[in-house]
Amino acid sequence: MGTASIPLPLRCAREERTASSGDPVAAGVYVAPKYPGAQILRDGRCALRVWAPHASTVAVVLGASGERIELARSDGGYFEACAAVPAGTRYQIVLDSREPLPDPASRFQPDGVHGASEVVGLGEFAWTDAGWKGVALRDVILYELHVGTFTPEGTLDAATGDLDRLRDLGARAIELMPVAEFPGARNWGYDGVFPYAVQSSYGVPLALQRFVDAAHARGIAVILDVVYNHLGPEGNRLDEFGPYFTDRYRTPWGRAINFDGADSDAVREFFLSNAIFWLREFHLDGLRLDAVHGIYDLGARHILAELRSRVEELESETGRTIHLIAESDLNDAKFLRGTNEGGYGLSAQWSDDFHHALHVLLTGEGNGYYVDFNGLADLSRALQQGWRYAGDYSAFRRRHHGNSPRGLRPEQFVVCSQNHDQIGNRAAGDRLASSLAVDQLKLAAAAVLLSPFVPLLFMGEEYGETAPFPYFTSHSDLGLTEAVRRGRREEFAAFGHGYEVPDPQAESTFESAKLDRTYARTATGREIGEFYRDLIRLRNEAGIAGVWPSVSTDEASGLLRLEYRDARVPLLVLFNFGSAAIEIGHVSAEANWKPVLNSNSLVEHKEEAANTGRISIPAQSVMVFKSSEAAKAIGAS
Repeated sequence: MGTASIPLPLRCAREERTASSGDPVAAGVYVAPKYPGAQILRDGRCALRVWAPHASTVAVVLGASGERIELARSDGGYFEACAAVPAGTRYQIVLDSREPLPDPASRFQPDGVHGASEVVGLGEFAWTDAGWKGVALRDVILYELHVGTFTPEGTLDAATGDLDRLRDLGARAIELMPVAEFPGARNWGYDGVFPYAVQSSYGVPLALQRFVDAAHARGIAVILDVVYNHLGPEGNRLDEFGPYFTDRYRTPWGRAINFDGADSDAVREFFLSNAIFWLREFHLDGLRLDAVHGIYDLGARHILAELRSRVEELESETGRTIHLIAESDLNDAKFLRGTNEGGYGLSAQWSDDFHHALHVLLTGEGNGYYVDFNGLADLSRALQQGWRYAGDYSAFRRRHHGNSPRGLRPEQFVVCSQNHDQIGNRAAGDRLASSLAVDQLKLAAAAVLLSPFVPLLFMGEEYGETAPFPYFTSHSDLGLTEAVRRGRREEFAAFGHGYEVPDPQAESTFESAKLDRTYARTATGREIGEFYRDLIRLRNEAGIAGVWPSVSTDEASGLLRLEYRDARVPLLVLFNFGSAAIEIGHVSAEANWKPVLNSNSLVEHKEEAANTGRISIPAQSVMVFKSSEAAKAIGAS
């Protein structure tokens, strides 16, 4: 190629460019971010940037030719150069004449985690979403999907073909399980080792841009699951570049990331830039932050608070609404409270307590962490405040757990009846549809979608998918493979399910997790699907999202009552989690309550109410009433 080694000038690293209709800014001139790795600029040059504080020399070796570009030492342990390297060029990095390595900030690993990196021109994509400004959190219904098992092809382009169906269902946002490059072709995504690269078995990076652009055209936001608490072991070469990890803390999944130790400034910047990279270059609407309780930072400014600040800057620049949603095991309101209250200012967090309470009610299971949940009172408390444990003693943890969520808003909690973790945390990876009756599946759907929180649906549940979702991998390291197998067996000892744990490494385990879409076309699948659509329409029409309901229960009968007095259209929701029908007292004509939805038989109960003024709620069912007036009490008898 004849490329000369040229030290990186400031305008190459921070190139000014005028926004076009496809840029993530509305108008004017902005400064391109100074990402690590190989970044194609508008004038065709490639900015090369590597952090290697302990290296004496750093070079980039191009493709099969072996042509070498020497990088110049810069401030803070960085090495930089600017050269005419076109998109599509394979390259590796050489530190002090040692063996060539992939770029830790690679945008694409076409031959997997052990192969060379490839330069990608992300600016080539012609965006059509210039008018897209995002979706308010209280309007969101999340649909979580795993790209590899969502379609038979297991690619982003194939998933794009299903967007019309998700729009018609009523999903307002898709949550993609992690797409950062992981070992092999089969993985949940939480073993990623190249945080900037789109998984090669899912498609090229432009496929993710196409997916997001197509989703925005249908009014659907896209949120990406990212992992900033650890990186996977196979293909992880970050140690050779710098102190990315620390032994001061331990996580259950791997070495903790060095966010607060010596030389941590550049490590923090690597991950902060990664977050902005996904949001800016792929027009994503938010990030789901995996297991933030495994992100350790004892510095004065927590990495999550700094991330919130960076995202606010991007929101101001682009005019888009961007969400940061945490997965946390701590029930700590600090993650959600504003920085002015000493918090980190994240948008929302998953509420495992809601799921656990609902799951125990539906299944009667009490093993493992389910031992902490028993009865309607737990679900009622979660519905009233966001989570069940707010400083209470936890028998499972054998200590007090959580703190008060007082003052938080309903839309700051994400709830579900099942998700990838709660299905995969089961020995066989079995879904609710494998063991519950249709009426119970409807009851679960109504509990989630008629809550005031942000509902999350896991792919396929909207038609009663029965395909399991067990944990799967495709590691090439035999020692690691056996360690994962052993770890899975030991993990489920506490649950005592008595099932044989599927081999994570077997291709058949992965194939079993692919959606069996034929079930959606059965009579039962259509019945469940229509009920989901009815619930979503009712939720949106009534405007219950973000409105705290009045909650009451009758433990003896299994009755749970929600009254949304302050909703746009007042709703009364009556759940029967019990094993027998519940007779409801006289429905006052003054309340003007009209039955609008029944998971058992709408017509039958309309007639019964009209003729007798009394309503019988069948076991394991839900009835919904709406009124044009303020809600009036209805008593159980």
